[in-house]
Parts: sequence; C-alpha cells; structure tokens
Amino acid sequence: MPARIFVLAAALSGPLPAVAQHAHHTMPPQAKPVVSGPHEPGQSAFAAIQEIVALLEADPQTDWSKVSIEVLRRHLVDMDAVTLRAQVAAEPVDGGARFVVSGEGDVTGSIRRMVSAHAAAMDGAGGWRMSAEERPGGAALTVTSPRAADATKIRGLGFIGIMTHGMHHSQHHLMLARGLNPHQ
Repeated sequence: MPARIFVLAAALSGPLPAVAQHAHHTMPPQAKPVVSGPHEPGQSAFAAIQEIVALLEADPQTDWSKVSIEVLRRHLVDMDAVTLRAQVAAEPVDGGARFVVSGEGDVTGSIRRMVSAHAAAMDGAGGWRMSAEERPGGAALTVTSPRAADATKIRGLGFIGIMTHGMHHSQHHLMLARGLNPHQ
C-alpha cells in the first residue's frame, strides 16, 4: 500500500509545474506554456491538508469513519509553533547534541507533543539514538550516533533539521488523517 500511495502522491503532486517547466525548456523562446489557472493554494498548512484530502478521496479503501482531518490540522498547528515560535539551545554531547526547546503558552504543549513523538518514531533510524524528556516550558531532545561523522552532521542539522530528517513526514500526515497512530 505505501508504494501505491507514493505513486498516487507523485501523480497528484504538481503536474502543472512539471509540464510548464518541461514546456519552458522545449518550446521556442517566443512561445509560452499554457497554464489553465493557479495551482498554489496560498498557505502551506492548507496545501498539506488539501494534498491529504485528495489522496484520501482517490483511495477507494479509505475508511471515512476513521478519518479525522482535524487531528492533522492540530498537528500542523504544532509543527508551526515548534518551527516558528520555539526557542532552541543546543549543547554538544558525546556523539551528538542535546537540544533544549522552550516556548510560552500553547507553544509549550506543541513542543512536548512534537519532540516526544519524533523521538519515539525515529529512535534507532540510521543508527541514531533519540530520547526526549520534558523540561520547564518545553522539552529536550538528545540525538547521538556512534559514528563521529554523524555527530558532526547532527550538530550541523540542529534541532529543526533533526525534526525534518528522513522524508517520513508526508506519510505521517496521511496516517494521522486516517485515524492511525504513527508514533507506535
């Protein structure tokens, strides 16, 4: 099923830009590609939800009684808060780094949900160890590897790079919308 979703996602992920780009490179300079209308939804969270809704609607196996787009929307709110409104202090540790992430108000809960879920889902991936612990105003994420080159990479990626590492997040969104728990 994941391969089918990947193919479907690839098919839905923007034929207009690809056609326009290809047309741009193959058409004479005076010719312009014809585009039928706008294709950008104007806001990234809206676009992420729109993409997931299209995937769910295209899949005849979708169990609509389990679907919750609201769960996905709340997750995207958490992502926004952690990405744009959290403060991060990084400290090197043997084999990697510890990222102490904090924020005020609703950002604190977003940090705790995102950091604990990410550590649980990604611990061990690529040989990296991840652990999370709650801290006042947020959480700490510790990421280590036995490989010296990875320790340098972990420090270079920093907190938000670690959170985005490993193209798993689109599938994560689809699982949330389907009513599944991707953190198990």
